Parts: sequence; structure tokens; C-alpha cells
Amino acid sequence: MSFASAGLIGGMSSAFAQQAIPLCQPPNAGEYLLLVVSPTANNQKQLRSALPPELKTITCKYLNETVTRVGGFNKIDDANRWARYVSNIVGLSAIITTRPTTTANVQPQPQAQLQSPQQTVSYNPQALGEGYAVLVDYYNRPELVNSVQQLVGGNVGFVSYGQRPYLLAVYTTNQSEAYNTLQKLNNGGFVASIVDSRKVILLRSTVRL
Repeated sequence: MSFASAGLIGGMSSAFAQQAIPLCQPPNAGEYLLLVVSPTANNQKQLRSALPPELKTITCKYLNETVTRVGGFNKIDDANRWARYVSNIVGLSAIITTRPTTTANVQPQPQAQLQSPQQTVSYNPQALGEGYAVLVDYYNRPELVNSVQQLVGGNVGFVSYGQRPYLLAVYTTNQSEAYNTLQKLNNGGFVASIVDSRKVILLRSTVRL
């Protein structure tokens, strides 16, 4: 009986610990943040042992995933270098996200119901293949589609990642192209992220207003 009680209490403690994981704090303006997908305690331990102590790490929740927040980097090249290091040494995938130095063009509306822009192709959701996806948070403002299209010089898709909708600025296997696009979007005042494209569901290949 005592063993069963101990097991029950241990399970409850474990469940409480999982629920107690805080939401990740967003990056500061102009900061590049590394979010390493690390769902288990062993993942987190391995990651911390592989990183130098001067890099501050916090376990938090991002898009319903448990990640280790590593910040902050002032240059995208530094964030990119550490993302490659984490992938090669620890074998964990990383998300790089940033916040524009000015948010005049994009005002967050976290309480708003996100609506998808008008679509031009039939609904046929499918997972993207291996590579990099550059996502743009459009904050319930579908009119941003045209601005993103002009900036990237091509069509913009509509995707789901972490059960949230995003504009797909670029999907590519070329890492340099992905990071260049992220930097371009950041400079243009957009809130953008680079993620593992295998976890992205393509909802529309092209969107138009």
C-alpha cells in the first residue's frame, strides 16, 4: 500500500511539475532567441551540460512544446551557430525567433480570434518535408500578406505550427536562404521564426487578399 501511495504521489508530483512549466518570455527588440525542443528532463540535462554556463537557459513552454530558452543573441549568425551546435552535438532541433526593433508595423492582438486570409487554392493540408520554414505571425491582420510577398519576392503560403496559424514566407532546404529571409523580415518589422519544416502543416500553398 505504501509503495502504491508513493507511486501515486510521485505521479501527481510529476504531473504538477509539468503543469508548472512557465510560458516562454518573448525576445527583446532586436534579440535573436534560441528555443531548443527538449521535452524530457534528460534532454534538458544533456543540453545544459553541452552549453557553456554563460549562456542562460530556462525551461519553458512555446507553442505547446517544452523547450529550453537560450538567450539572447544580438546577431543572427551567433544564434545560427549555436543552433547548428545543438543539432550536431546534442541532436535536438532548435527554433530561432526574433522581435523587430520597431513594432510600429505590427501590433500584437493576443486576444483576437485569428482568421485565415482569403485562399486561392483548395484546402488540402499536408506536412512539409525536411528543411527550414520561415513563419510570420500576422496577428489577425491578413493585409500583411502583400507586405510579406513584396519583401520576400514571391508567393506566401498559409500554415499551421503548434496548433496556430502562420504565414509561410519561405520553405527551403537551404539554411542560408532561410536565415537571410528571417533577417530580412526582422529588418522589415515582422515577427518571424525559423522552425523545423517537418512539424509544419501546409494549409494553403498561396494566399491572396
